[in-house]
Amino acid sequence: MDVALGGTFDPVHDGHRRLFERAFELGDVTVGLTSDDLAPKTRHEDRPVRTFDQRKDRLEDELEPFAEEYDRTFEVRTLREPTGIATEPQYDYLVVSPETVDGGEKINEIRRERGHDSLEVIVVPHLRAEDGDIISSTRIVNGEIDEHGRLVDSDGQ
Repeated sequence: MDVALGGTFDPVHDGHRRLFERAFELGDVTVGLTSDDLAPKTRHEDRPVRTFDQRKDRLEDELEPFAEEYDRTFEVRTLREPTGIATEPQYDYLVVSPETVDGGEKINEIRRERGHDSLEVIVVPHLRAEDGDIISSTRIVNGEIDEHGRLVDSDGQ
């Protein structure tokens, strides 16, 4: 089975790792990583985002252990538009977080228009930080939590 997922992944956190693990449980994985042009357009809040090459290197480091554990392959491709790679015919599954379910539905509409089978959209629930709010890259960048959802005190500890 071929699995697609996409995102900016900057910085990578335990919520992302949950997405990655679910994807590798299902099959070989292709990650659409937002291009430098697309990344800022997909943010709900204006914040710095590392370059594509920096994010890709970090992402590949994160994906390798999952690929080994599940005996799967992976590829990281450039995502230039939000619906991106998942509209291509070879995929069976799309792994999404709760806030990107609508994007999964849009992808399936495009796939049907192109004569492709719909993807099975797998929704992975958010992971919660120790304060009960979701773990997000924006919260990490803002210094509220670390990549594991632990609260960061005012001294950055």
